[in-house]
Amino acid sequence: MSIADITFQVHLDEKKMPKKIIWHATDKGNNHFEEAQAISISTWHPQKKHTLRIDLWTDKMPLHEMKYFTVDIIGSLGQSILKATGDEIMAQKINKFCESLVQHIQKSTKKKHDK
Repeated sequence: MSIADITFQVHLDEKKMPKKIIWHATDKGNNHFEEAQAISISTWHPQKKHTLRIDLWTDKMPLHEMKYFTVDIIGSLGQSILKATGDEIMAQKINKFCESLVQHIQKSTKKKHDK
């Protein structure tokens, strides 16, 4: 069995707000840290039967990208549920929901550009 570590470094300003987020995974084979503008981490607590979530983003994260980041997270959950359980109906419903969210983002972005 091998072990891989994933490390996140969150640089905070004086108000404890994230200014810079960098991460590294040991299985990538190098010591290079990647920069990110946002992270979303979820863990399942088996005894309490609930999720612990950590969502962080920097002030550099554009609003429209934050919306797409959220849609990508939801979409990846659809792929995860399909892979983990084989539940195609649940995965399809998540994907349809994501498609409607993308349409909403595109419409709201277009309205802002039309003004």
